[in-house]
Amino acid sequence: MKRALDVIVSAVALVALSPIFLVIAVLVRLRLGEPVLFKQERPGLNGEPFTLVKFRTMSPGPVDPEDGSTDKARLDPFGAKLRSTSLDELPELWNVLKGEMSLVGPRPLLMHYLPLYSERQTRRHEVRPGVTGWAQVNGRNATPWPERLEMDVWYVENRSLLLDLKILAKTVPSALSRSGVAQDGQATVEYFSGSETR
Repeated sequence: MKRALDVIVSAVALVALSPIFLVIAVLVRLRLGEPVLFKQERPGLNGEPFTLVKFRTMSPGPVDPEDGSTDKARLDPFGAKLRSTSLDELPELWNVLKGEMSLVGPRPLLMHYLPLYSERQTRRHEVRPGVTGWAQVNGRNATPWPERLEMDVWYVENRSLLLDLKILAKTVPSALSRSGVAQDGQATVEYFSGSETR
């Protein structure tokens, strides 16, 4: 049932939102240049890598995942607005349609975080990653890493169609509120340096 919901909703949304896709693509091209899409390898189900697709929100420049200042330098007001409204995430519907992601699940993080998780935190990869998730409607990036990862595991242990529908219903108000987009002092979120209890 979950996979059927993913396919139907993502297919309908990709068609219905195509004018919005086009407008955003043009704006990204004009404001940030090419490429319009940001592609990055992320861990999916069971930690297997897949290519995540999003609208690009940052200008070219040095990238250091452990130094948040590099993100701040590359994120202009236009990119920040795309991120705050989650419009940059819309192309992930293609990942959902392909079966690499789900509408609801733990957000796909970085590949090099995989060996840093505790045994319990690794359970977040027992399901497909999601466009939205329990952590995203309960604080987003502003939530400290331990609590955020624990919410991901809580979702894995309590997942159901009803819970997915509840999360989807809370996603739009959460995105419109623009709260929790970034942690204090960060352009997005601080680097995850590992669990204290591994």
